Amino acid sequence: MIGLLLDDQSFEQDIRELLMAFYPGEGFVHEESPGEAYRLLVRGRKWKDAFELTIQDFENEITKSSSTEADFSDRFDTKNRIKRMLYGMVQELTGMALPWGTLTGIRPTKIAMTKLSLGYTEDEVRKYMKNTYLTSDGKIDLSLEIAGREMELLSSIDYHRGYSLYIGIPFCPTTCLYCSFTSFPIGQWEKRMEQYLEALFKEMDDTAEKMAGRTLDTVYIGGGTPTSLSSLHLEMLISRLKTTFDFTRVKEFTVEAGRPDSITLEKLQVLKSHGVTRISINPQTMKQETLDLIGRRHTVDMVKDRFHMARSLGFDNINMDLIIGLPEEDMEDVVRTMEEIQALGPDGITVHSLAIKRAARLNMFKDKYGDLKITNTEEMIGLTASYARNMGQEPYYLYRQKNMAGNFENVGYSLPGKACIYNILIMEEKQTIAACGAGTTTKVVFPSENRLERVENVKDVEQYIARIDEMLARKEKMLANLEM
Repeated sequence: MIGLLLDDQSFEQDIRELLMAFYPGEGFVHEESPGEAYRLLVRGRKWKDAFELTIQDFENEITKSSSTEADFSDRFDTKNRIKRMLYGMVQELTGMALPWGTLTGIRPTKIAMTKLSLGYTEDEVRKYMKNTYLTSDGKIDLSLEIAGREMELLSSIDYHRGYSLYIGIPFCPTTCLYCSFTSFPIGQWEKRMEQYLEALFKEMDDTAEKMAGRTLDTVYIGGGTPTSLSSLHLEMLISRLKTTFDFTRVKEFTVEAGRPDSITLEKLQVLKSHGVTRISINPQTMKQETLDLIGRRHTVDMVKDRFHMARSLGFDNINMDLIIGLPEEDMEDVVRTMEEIQALGPDGITVHSLAIKRAARLNMFKDKYGDLKITNTEEMIGLTASYARNMGQEPYYLYRQKNMAGNFENVGYSLPGKACIYNILIMEEKQTIAACGAGTTTKVVFPSENRLERVENVKDVEQYIARIDEMLARKEKMLANLEM
């Protein structure tokens, strides 16, 4: 348990998130309790033109205090000064160095991309990230490489008059041990699926009307698991989608097929017949014991079978998602997975570092799963990068999540010409993304103001169906104000 006592809450979240990076899984209390067994007690106070921190490490009986200059009228600079001070103190206590330094946000490449867009040289960006965030050389190199590639890939995208479309299918065959995404068991909804589709189609019609006159650049059907729908319902969905929206200038049409146990020949034929250009078939790991442990109902052989099935139908842009840091896996398991993936030869690999969210069963039922070993190292992440590059793939987008094992990142790799433009757009927030479906978020970008607004749909499917008119009203004002 970490006690966090601040006389000013302006920087509480920044301090807490950095502490979480050093002490993953620790709980926090924000008031001093007599007899509380703290691991750390962190006190912070604001005074005159400085900020002071004191840390008591009860395990090692160490107390450290430090202060830094602060201009409280400049929150950005003051926040980063405090985080650098805290980083130095905790690094000295733990002997740990975080690969991303003080960066706790989910879009580190956005920093590099923004600076390059403003005319900074790569050396100037390196200096800025090193001095401001204490980021390691390796992660700065990765950020710059990806930022340069993103700028090239997005050069043909019209941020003002173009938009992308996300369709959410919040159903899965089962819920995985590590998952906290909002999804609903497909078995409970199969007989009522047309109720969901009716509400979804109503939202699609409304969105198409509001976005009329704009260019649709990319389309992404995600979830959940879109292919948990029957082939009939998948056909209904995509047929309606293509008659509702103008696909004339769509550069990319992705369907996240995802779980191999949800994929059939009939469903792949539906996707192919409607011009889907990119799919994902996601093994997560190629170790069967791990698949059984985390609640995936597919087998390693099923991954291979569905991959070859998709290839036989002519799919030439297949991505595969992997997770590093799954329970009980070690370096040998990662090597075996990468060897199997290399033998298949997908067009893209997305490497995720396990992020254990509060709502995941792995976190909620610690009495049952608390003894599972979770290992993620720089060597493991480096190994996946080496395999991807040996396969001719390049990193093209990156994002981070809270509570990631090893405090690393998720990286998307692809062969040249096979990168997912939508993935870059959702991370860099350069273009409006209209989203339809339960649990989705529409992101409206106002480029001239450098401003972004979010409009969220309710997550619960029952509530989405019952309140669809309310969902449309939420978007009405925001989409009506889009710049032309």
